[in-house]
Amino acid sequence: MALILMYFYTELSSQKKFDEIKKANQAAAKKFVEDQFSSSSEEEEDIEGKHGKILAKTFTTYTNQTDGDASELERTKQYVNEAFQSGALTCLICIASVKRNQAVWSCSGCFCIFHMPCIQKWAKDSLFLISSPLTDDDFGKKDYPWPCPKCRFEYKRSETPTRYYCYCGKVEDPELDPWLVPHSCGQVCEREFKPPCGHKCLLLCHPGPCPPCPKMVAIACYCKKAKPVPRRCSTKEWSCQLPCGRKLPCGQHTCENPCHPGNCQSCPRVSKQRCVCGRQIAERLCASPFWQCEQVCGRTLPCGNHTCEQVCHSGPCGECPRSGKRPCPCEKSMFFLPCTEDVPTCGDSCDKVLECGIHRCSQRCHRGLCEICRQEVEKQCRCGKHTKRMPCHKPYLCETKCTKIRDCQKHQCKRKCCSGNCPPCDQLCGRTLGCRNHKCPSVCHRGSCYPCPETVDVLCNCGKTVLKVPCGRERSTKPPKCKKLCSRPPTCHHPSQEKHNCHFGPCPACRQSCQKVLKCSHLCPASCHDEALVKQTGLHQPAGPWEQPSEPAFIQTALPCPPCQVPIPTQCLGQHEVSPLPCHSAGPYSCKRFCGRLLDCQNHTCMKECHKFTKVNGNADRQKASPECSPCEEACTKPRPPGCPHSCVLPCHPDQCPPCVQMLKIKCHCKLTNLYIECIKITCADLKEKDLLSSCKNQCPKELSCGHRCKEICHSGDCPQNCNQKVKLRCPCKRMKKELQCSKVQEGQVSLECDTLCKEMKRKASEIKEAEAKAAIEEEKRRQQAELEAFENRLKGRRKNKRRKDEVEVEQSVWQKYKNFIVLPVCGVAVVMLAWLMAYNN
Repeated sequence: MALILMYFYTELSSQKKFDEIKKANQAAAKKFVEDQFSSSSEEEEDIEGKHGKILAKTFTTYTNQTDGDASELERTKQYVNEAFQSGALTCLICIASVKRNQAVWSCSGCFCIFHMPCIQKWAKDSLFLISSPLTDDDFGKKDYPWPCPKCRFEYKRSETPTRYYCYCGKVEDPELDPWLVPHSCGQVCEREFKPPCGHKCLLLCHPGPCPPCPKMVAIACYCKKAKPVPRRCSTKEWSCQLPCGRKLPCGQHTCENPCHPGNCQSCPRVSKQRCVCGRQIAERLCASPFWQCEQVCGRTLPCGNHTCEQVCHSGPCGECPRSGKRPCPCEKSMFFLPCTEDVPTCGDSCDKVLECGIHRCSQRCHRGLCEICRQEVEKQCRCGKHTKRMPCHKPYLCETKCTKIRDCQKHQCKRKCCSGNCPPCDQLCGRTLGCRNHKCPSVCHRGSCYPCPETVDVLCNCGKTVLKVPCGRERSTKPPKCKKLCSRPPTCHHPSQEKHNCHFGPCPACRQSCQKVLKCSHLCPASCHDEALVKQTGLHQPAGPWEQPSEPAFIQTALPCPPCQVPIPTQCLGQHEVSPLPCHSAGPYSCKRFCGRLLDCQNHTCMKECHKFTKVNGNADRQKASPECSPCEEACTKPRPPGCPHSCVLPCHPDQCPPCVQMLKIKCHCKLTNLYIECIKITCADLKEKDLLSSCKNQCPKELSCGHRCKEICHSGDCPQNCNQKVKLRCPCKRMKKELQCSKVQEGQVSLECDTLCKEMKRKASEIKEAEAKAAIEEEKRRQQAELEAFENRLKGRRKNKRRKDEVEVEQSVWQKYKNFIVLPVCGVAVVMLAWLMAYNN
C-alpha cells in the first residue's frame, strides 16, 4: 500500500512539473508573438523595399539611357518583380499560383502567364463555343479565332500552344535554374522592339514587354531643317520648334505651326469660294475649297426633252439616260426608241432564275420582280427521316424531335427535325462555383466550371485600403498593407500613441518615454511600462492533474517607474572631481584616486585613497594635508650636489641637506693608484683643483706613439708627443746608421740616404741574380733535351734495344749529374753574405 501511495505522489509531482513547464512555454510563445507581430509587417515592408531598390538600381542606367521614357520599362520591371516573388504569379483560368517548375504560356498582347494545360483547354472550349451557331451546317469548317482570357487578343486555331517555350521563344522546355528568372533561358532576348525599329532587345530572356530601344541614331527633325543629331532610337523623333513652312493643301498658304510630325493641319484661314457649279459664293475654310450647293443642276440635256437631275456638279451633264439602245425587262430584245417613249415588253417568256435557285420564271416578259416559285417538288426534311410533295418555296420540317445528347452530355437536343448538328445546350449550368458563394452563370457545359467572374473587396482593418480579388480567394488572401495611420486610442497614460500604420490585432507596445513626475521632481525617461507582461504566481493550486489551469501564466499590469537616472553633478570626498551620478544614488563618494595633498615634509603628497578631510585655515590652505592624511615615512629624496653619490643621512625634511663628509674612492689619471678624498672637496672643486686632486704625483706610465714612455708626472688628457730620446737611423740598404732625436725622426725632418758604395753593392748583387737565372734556364733546357732523347730511344724498337745490350753503357756519377744545381746557388749565397757583412761593418 505504501508503494502504491508513493507511486501516486510521484506521478502527481511529475504532472505538476510538466504543467508548470507547459505554462511557461506557452507564455513565452505568446509574448514572442506579441512582440514580433508589430515588426513583422515592417520587416516585410523592408524586404519589399530592398527588393524594389535592387530592381530600381538594375534599371537605373536603362532609364537614364532612354531619356526618361520609362512607361514600357515600368511594365517590364513589374513583370520581373512578380516573377521573382513566390506566389505572385497567378493563372487567371484556374486561379492557382504559377510555380517555377510548371509549363506556362505567355500572351503576346498583355504578357499574362497561364498554365499550359489551362490555356489549351481554354482555347479548345472557346473554339467550340464560338464556331457552333444553332443552325450552322458547316460546323468545324471555318477557322474561328480564340481570345486571350485577360486582354481578349485573338489567336488563330493554328496558334493554339502545344509546346512550352521560354519568354523569348528560343529554348523549348527551359531548365529550372535558381539563379535565373523563372521560365527564362538566360540568353539574350533578341526580340524585335515594338514598334519595329530594326534593333533587337539586349536584355536577358525576361517576362513582360521589351523596354524602349536604347540604341543611338543620328536623325533630323520633323521638318528636316535642322542638322541630324544623335538620339535614342526610342525617342528619335524630335522637333526643332522652328516654323514648318510646308505648303498647305489649299496651295496658297504655308504651315505656321512649329516643326511637327505627320501631315500639316488644314488651313485655318477663311476665304470666299464658289460652289462646284459656280452659282453660289460663300465664306468657307480655305482647307475645303470644293463644295456643292443643294440646288439641282436643271440644265437641258442634249436630247432637248429632259433636264439634268444631278445636284451641283462640274463639267458637262452627259447624254440622256433614255437615249440609245435600251433592253426590254427580260433583257432578251433590244429597242431603238426616242427618249420620250418607254421600252415595251417583248412577249417572250421571262426565264429568269427564281429565288429558289432551281426553277425559272414561266411568265411572259414583264416589269417588276418575279413571283415566288410555286412548283411542287418532293422535299426531304432536315433530319432526313420523312419526304413530302409541297411547293418549292416552302421549307419542310417534320415534327420528329431529336433524341441526341447535347455537348453537355446531360440534356437531350429535343429540337424538331434536327439535322444532327445539335446546337450547344442553352440551359444554365447552375452548379456551385469554387468560390462557394455563386453559381455558374454559363450555359450547361462539360468539365469543370470557369472561375467565378465576380470580385470581392478585401479590406484592411480601418477599411480605407481595398484590394479586389477574385471571389473565393478572399479567405486565402492577406489583407492589403494600409499606408494610413492607426486610429485606435492609446491604452496607456499617454494622450496619443506612436504613429504606425493600420494593422490587425492589438497595437504594438508603446515605446514612448514614460514622462511621469518622480519624487525627485524629474520626469521618468524609461519606455512606457503601463502594459508590461508580468508572470503571475500561482494563486490557485489544482486539485489534481485532471484540473486544467484557468489563470494565464502572464498578466498585463503597470510597473512602477525605475529609479531616477538623471545625472546629478556630485563632488568626491577629496574634492578631486565632479562626476554625474544617478539621481537616486547621488551623494559623497570616493573617486579611488590618491589624496595628493602636500604633507608637512613639503616633499611628498598623501598616498591614501580619496577620503574625507577637515579644512585647515579655510580655503587658503586647501592643498595642505589635513589631520586625516597619513604622515610621511619616506627617506630624504632631495637631489645631491653634482658628483655626490651618497644619500642624505637625515629622514625626509623640508630644509637643505647637510654637506657630505664621506670619503670618496677615485682613480688617479694613470688609473694605477686609488685615492681617498672627502666628497665635499670633489663636488666643490673646480676643474683645475679636480685635476690636481686626481694626480698620484708619479711618472706617467703611458706609452707614446713612438714607443717610448711618457716623462711627465701623472696627468689628465693625452701625453705630449715631443720625445727627446736618441734613436738609430739607417739608410735604405741598411749598411749605414746614425743616432738622432726621436721627435725629429717621427716628424720626418731628418733622413739618411745611401752612398756610392751602397749602390755598387746593389749592382753586383743584381748581376749575380741574373747569372743564377740564366744558369737555371740552361739547366732546364738540358733536362728537357734529355727527356726528348729518352722518348725517342723508346720509339726505335727491339733492334735498337738489342744493339744497346752489346754496347757498354757508361753511367755518370751523382756529382756529375747534379753539380750545376748545387754549386751555383751556394756561390750566389756566399757573395750576398759577404756584401752584407761589408756594408754592416762600415
